[in-house]
Parts: sequence; structure tokens; C-alpha cells
Amino acid sequence: MLELTPLLDPEGSEPLYVQLYAYVREEIRGQRLRRGSRLPAQRSLAQHLGLSRNTVDAAYQQLLAEGYVYSEARKGLFVADLPDEILPIGARTIPGPTTDSLQSDSLQSNVSRSALFQPAPSRASASAANADTHAHPHPGPHQTEQETEPPAPICDFRYGDVDTEHFPFKAWRTFAARALSAEHADLLLYGEARGERDLRMRIAEYLYQARGVACRVEQIVIGAGTPYLLDLLRRLIGDGGRYAMEDPGYARARRVLEQTGRAVASIPLDEHGIRVDLLTKADANAVYVTPSHQFPLGMIMPAARRLELIRWARERGGTILEDDYDSEFRYEGRPVPSLHSLDPYGNTVYMGTFSKSWMPSARVGYVALPEKLLPAYREHEELFKQTVPRTEQHTLALFMESGEWERHLNRMRQLYKKRHAALLEAVRREWQGEVRVIGSAAGLHVMLELGGALSELSEKNAIEAARRSGVIVYGGSAFRQVPAPREPVRLLLGFAGLDEAKIKRGIRRLRQAWAGSV
Repeated sequence: MLELTPLLDPEGSEPLYVQLYAYVREEIRGQRLRRGSRLPAQRSLAQHLGLSRNTVDAAYQQLLAEGYVYSEARKGLFVADLPDEILPIGARTIPGPTTDSLQSDSLQSNVSRSALFQPAPSRASASAANADTHAHPHPGPHQTEQETEPPAPICDFRYGDVDTEHFPFKAWRTFAARALSAEHADLLLYGEARGERDLRMRIAEYLYQARGVACRVEQIVIGAGTPYLLDLLRRLIGDGGRYAMEDPGYARARRVLEQTGRAVASIPLDEHGIRVDLLTKADANAVYVTPSHQFPLGMIMPAARRLELIRWARERGGTILEDDYDSEFRYEGRPVPSLHSLDPYGNTVYMGTFSKSWMPSARVGYVALPEKLLPAYREHEELFKQTVPRTEQHTLALFMESGEWERHLNRMRQLYKKRHAALLEAVRREWQGEVRVIGSAAGLHVMLELGGALSELSEKNAIEAARRSGVIVYGGSAFRQVPAPREPVRLLLGFAGLDEAKIKRGIRRLRQAWAGSV
């Protein structure tokens, strides 16, 4: 049995569980804890260090979520098998964002570290969604109009909606008025193709502090939504780009990448995310992934799989398109580091959005381009006009600089955490294990997998029965490129736009509707 004796500081700024988690993580990365080694039991380690079991459990749960350890039933936790040649990159020091005009004192961002994950679905049609709006696509194959129009829904579990009641309208009006004043009349003219510099500075600071993404302001490009930014990346990668992506995955991303005229390789998933062994066999040199909260299934890609993907890109001379669409919302443990932050070779494009944390209608997304794509961007920069209004960008920059965005984000985290808990509790109460929840660690949606007697229901019948009862849910098959006939019925439920009472009422209606259909 290992003996762990970290130097913990009860008076430190970081909670004790964070200090313990960081210590064990670095011991694993430095290979001082060898693969296959068993970690001390929670009780014995808590006694040894004079900590509560809850503190040790929180640290262990974070290590599990990030894939540094794995669990064996009735045996305990063991150090995972991480690739030897890439392990040391985790211990490197990542510099902060730099730019010719960005001074060191400006790195004191008002934004605190954030939580994580999850991708996106669609409207009352069961379609795939967008990582930046993961928006509402066209009806899926199993969602046809009924001959008799059902009553207006009392509960629409649509993914992509956010809470609007708690939006900080007063503060936003204040900053919007300032942006529209004569003092900023230049905002009425064309600006930089990459976006407003003040907003790009705020984004660079936030990404470094919250997601470990170290980049210069010049590497940030702002654009109106994930599909637009993906199309931009496709052009920068050029005609030699051969793409792959997760299956199931975000359908709009696939349609954009198919504009190359080549088929996009569909790579199956396992419990850790995209199968890199199968990706290696595909004729691809670029891959689109959602590692922090796979869309739509919701798994979090552990560190070992992320390092495999980084190694694939290095050996293939390829590019990873990391869509981190809802990383602000995580309900268990600390944020998992971005894939970009683990890649020392500069082959990862980081993609983010404000659609989940702020305002979907503003369509503010961004990418952090790796150095290798900057020459192509500079060559074509004059062709790409900025697609997000300058006044919106400047208002958002003021909003972030003031600390209002951080306060709004913290409020939304607490609000969505309560709605997430209400959803899980309602599912548990109504079905008592007959329905399994998938991907519930983070994000603004979950997947329901039907089991027991409900496994007799087809996806089409489950959706139609729900709709007749006034509840709209979305079929998981709409996100698949390659059908999986033996897969259980899975339905996507977004919850951010629904209050707790409506969530509970909707789940109760679902149970009644499905009970009457089997």
C-alpha cells in the first residue's frame, strides 16, 4: 500500500481537497506513483493526514474524472496506465497569455476558475445541436408531424435554451449605453477581422485562468457561432484536410466539414470518448472532438485518452479541433484541464462560446488558433470580415472587465446546479432505476436510457407518447451517422431553460405517458 504524505496548508487559498488532488496528480505525472499502484483507502488516508473522508473522497473523485486513476470493484483505486513519452508534459509550466501590448498587470482577471462540460441538441425535432449554440436543427427521422396536432407542450426539454429571468439586464444596459456613446463612435465603422482587441484580451485572460489555455491575443479570433468558425478553420487547414469526428456527435459540425467534398470519417466512442485506435486507421489528418463533455452522450475524456489523441496529431501531422462548448458548468469536482492545455506541440485549436454562459442570440464564439495556422490566417485575413457587431463585442468586454460576467456566471452555476439536481431526483423518484441517466456530471443536458419494461418502447413511440402528454423530448438517434440497431433507446433532455417545478412536472408526465404505452 502506498503512503502519501503531501504538505497541505489548512490556511491556504486552495481547499484541502484541491491541494490533495493536485499533489497526487503531480506524483502520477512525474511517475513517482507507478501505473497499477493502489491508492490508500479513503478511511486510512483520512486518518493518516488528519482529514475528513469527504475531503479525500472529493480529491479521489476528481482524479477519477480526469482519468489519472481507475476503480476496481471491492479492490480500490489504482494509478492509470498513461503513455510514458507524454506523461511529463503535465508537469510543465504554462506561461500566461502574452501580446505586444498586454502588460503583466493586466493578467489579474476578474474571472475566477470555472466548472465544466457538455454539448448540444436541438428543437422539438430530435436533431443534433451546436457547440456554440448547439442549436435547433431540422426534424429527425422519427419526429414527424402528427395528423392531429397535439396540445401546446407544458414542458419542452430543448437543449440550447438558457435561463432568461436572471439575466443582469440593468448592468447590461449600463455597459451597452456606454458602448453606444459618442465617445465610441468608431465602433460604427469596420473593425479588425479578428474581433475587438479588448474582448480578445479578456478572453485570453479567462482561458488561461479557467482552462489552462495559454495563447497570445493575436491567436484569438471571434466569430458568429461554431458553424462559421468551423468553416473558417476548414479554409485555413486547406484542401488537404481530411476530417473525422465522434459518432454520435454534433451534426452541424459534420455538415460544415463535409463542404470539403470528402466524406467525414465517423469514429465510434467507448466509455472514455472517441476511439483513437480506430481514428488511427481512418484516412484523416484533422478531428473534431468535444472532450470535456462529449456531445451528446456527456462522457468526459480522461487524461490518458487526451494524451493518446495528442500523440495521434503529432505522429500524423494533424490538427485537433477541440470544442469546449459548455465548460463553465460542472457539478462534480473541479474543471478538467482542456485538451489544448496538455498539447505541447501546438496541434490543437481551442473553440469556445458565450452562448451557454451568457446570451445565445448574440452568437459570440471564438477560437484560439495554434501558431501553425496563423500564417494561413494572415494570408486570408482581409477576406474575413468580422461577423459579430462591434458594439456587442465592446459591451461584453466592459461586462467582463467590470466583474459582472463573473458574478452572472456564478449565479448561473448555482441555478443550473439546482435544476440539474431536481432533474436527477425526479428521474430517480419516478422510475427507481428503470431509466438510467447518462452524462450527468456536467453541462446543461442529460441523456435518458430506457431500461426494464420501457426497453420495449421504440424511440419514435417514446417521443410521440411524450408529445401527446405535452412533453417534448429529443431522440438520440438523430445524432448518429452510423445507425446502432442494438443500442438502447436514448433521449436527450435539456434543463437550463426550465424551472424546478416545470422539470418535476415534465418528468412525472413522462412516466405516466410511457407507463401507458408499454
